[in-house]
Amino acid sequence: MNTDLLYHTDSYTRNFNARVITQQAQMVALDRTAFYPGGGGQMADRGLLRWQDQESTVKLLHKEDGLVWHELDGPLPPVGAEVEGVLDWEFRYRMMRTHTALHILCGLIFRNYGAQVTGGQMYPDRARMDFALEQFDQGTVQAIEESANAAIQAALPIKVYVLPREEAFQIPDLIRTKINLLPPDIAVVRIVEIVGLDLQADGGTHVHNTSEVKGIKVLKTENKGKINKRLEIGLVD
Repeated sequence: MNTDLLYHTDSYTRNFNARVITQQAQMVALDRTAFYPGGGGQMADRGLLRWQDQESTVKLLHKEDGLVWHELDGPLPPVGAEVEGVLDWEFRYRMMRTHTALHILCGLIFRNYGAQVTGGQMYPDRARMDFALEQFDQGTVQAIEESANAAIQAALPIKVYVLPREEAFQIPDLIRTKINLLPPDIAVVRIVEIVGLDLQADGGTHVHNTSEVKGIKVLKTENKGKINKRLEIGLVD
């Protein structure tokens, strides 16, 4: 039995009910979860599991063989127990805004400069993205920041849907990374589309509209090689 990934269909789920289907060491796997286990540069969620009169902090998360494992700092609910998952919504929503901000940058830089992504990582207070880009002077950085904020203010809708793998890979430039990170055994591909700006395969959580990002600020840039430039951003609250 696989874990039903609630975050794939509704990133705004803050609380959910589930059943413990197995456990090992200090971890439990649930039949359904809204906790994002991390991946693609996005940090794993934080929160609690509650059952009866007990609760434990979700310490770590990882996905393996179709199950999402929740490592708990505290008591473990028994197999078969009904639990309530409670996400740290402030942290999750910030990750959603940050992830969408990076897709905005990815779409703009690919459209305007033809550059692919070579790496990226999100943090609670900032995020970075690396691009296969040669030119990265002050004027270029300023133009990127201004274009990103214009896209945010344009309130572009964001769609999330799935397509059969064969159909998905007929979409030009679906993979924006230098290396295709999609496992070969994935039969359907989850697509995140910022309407009119960006469309790519992605497994993370996003907001419904670019306006929710509010704004970004380029914090710094780094030259990581002849054709590898790093852009670090922060959200404007």
